[in-house]
Amino acid sequence: MYERRVIPTVVVERAEVPGGELVLTRRGDEWSIRVRRVELMNSRNHGSEDELGRMTCARIGTCAAPRVLVGGLGLGFTLRTTLDALPASAHVDLVEIVPAIVRWNRDLFGELAAHPLADPRVTVIEADVGHVIRGAAAGTYDGILLDVDNGPDGIYDGNAGLYKRAGLVAAHAALAPGGILAVWSSFESKTFTQWLRDVGFTVDLQGVRAAGARHYIWFAKRAA
Repeated sequence: MYERRVIPTVVVERAEVPGGELVLTRRGDEWSIRVRRVELMNSRNHGSEDELGRMTCARIGTCAAPRVLVGGLGLGFTLRTTLDALPASAHVDLVEIVPAIVRWNRDLFGELAAHPLADPRVTVIEADVGHVIRGAAAGTYDGILLDVDNGPDGIYDGNAGLYKRAGLVAAHAALAPGGILAVWSSFESKTFTQWLRDVGFTVDLQGVRAAGARHYIWFAKRAA
């Protein structure tokens, strides 16, 4: 008889964040980030994050030199698929509030998503994505992708401002005419859909399957 080999889960690092502690773990080749015992991301299951990048860039269309903001780095998969879908002339602002996540991507698991932070089209901004959007000049971005927390019904209350009227108005202003605001979420929300419409977006909500779970992406378009 063969003994079944048990692969242990190892805590690699921890990082204090507002409202909790991020815990980075590894189990064999599998990486995971958790907060308050809730898994935020896993290197084995990133299909919906991949679709966030692909589907948003498909909706941006053919810009000569598109400028895109990606809010939330995680394990790097959304950024990677965004880069893969954009031309060499594109520029991507990657906004991540937790410096440890940026460092982990560079030093520990960058190979998972083919080292997206090393792409010369990427500018890393370690800041609150809401502050960056509010500070952007009108019409700066052709696309804004938000993979922050678990969506509008997230874990951390400090992210709520991104998804309420003031945050959505700021995103609308930061987008160029015809630009896309894409929001990833673990949950559907009719209220959030209505809030997007209230500030002037045309909304398309897509359900995406990922390892048996159903996630959601709002694609909100500013009028051309």
